[in-house]
Amino acid sequence: MPKIAIITDDPGWHGKQLSLAFAARGYQAVYCSLTECSLHVCGPGTPIRMPGFETALPDAVFVRGVPGGSLEEVVFYLDVLHGLKTLGIPVYNDARAIELSVDKGMTSFRLQHAGLPTAPTWVLRDREAALRTARQQLDAGHYLISKPLFGSQGEGIRRIEKSTDLMWLTSSNGIYYLQRFVVCKGQGFSDIRVFVINGRAVAAMRRRGISWLNNVARGASCEAMALDDELAVLAVRATAALQMDYAGVDIIQDAQGRYVLIEVNSVPAWKGLQSVCSVEIAAALVNDLLDRYIGPPC
Repeated sequence: MPKIAIITDDPGWHGKQLSLAFAARGYQAVYCSLTECSLHVCGPGTPIRMPGFETALPDAVFVRGVPGGSLEEVVFYLDVLHGLKTLGIPVYNDARAIELSVDKGMTSFRLQHAGLPTAPTWVLRDREAALRTARQQLDAGHYLISKPLFGSQGEGIRRIEKSTDLMWLTSSNGIYYLQRFVVCKGQGFSDIRVFVINGRAVAAMRRRGISWLNNVARGASCEAMALDDELAVLAVRATAALQMDYAGVDIIQDAQGRYVLIEVNSVPAWKGLQSVCSVEIAAALVNDLLDRYIGPPC
């Protein structure tokens, strides 16, 4: 039976859904952590070693998570993904997509460079410059969001509302990422998650947060919503700007009703979205990977 590697440290619900979808297509899914992979550039044999693939490398790789760590560790994990693609193995999303999206600074840069609507963002090395920028925005009546350059699910994010908040302004290993806070349309706090697969927006939901953080992992509730053309096109263009096979695109409709891109996720969760939409997300992902990169359905 052909085998697919699902790159993850914590398979959980998502890993099980993908495994079932691969099995339905006649493929065995094997969970594999990048922390257990290695490079052997020393002669005969495969130069990449992966647990569960001792005799042959996988037919394809589905990236469900890339672990954090030191700069050297993260570079090594990406080296493994780059190496697999160099050997002709489909990697979904590949290392380039991960590189462009895991770094929030580059994500913001690429989206703005593509002419897409994004919140004003500053990425700075110098603390005094970061404080000066923050004071200017506060004086102009804007709140700011301070985020770690690498991170997910709302970890390490702070909202800066007044000058006394600046004493808590911290860097992410020496880098300050500041983004103007976008006030959403309507009551309370909400944003929109659009799921894109192979250049097509397949489903969307509205997330309503219990605070200004709208992450499902932070207690936000999920609501089904229809995709209008503007929203779908914006999400697809954002995914293309970051060269992704699939993505979860986070968008806020501001107080004036304009859509603003906040974030693009290369390893998005979809458990919340699945609970409010009829599209079988795991099956759609698996079918896209197999049909485009390996061949027709079994």
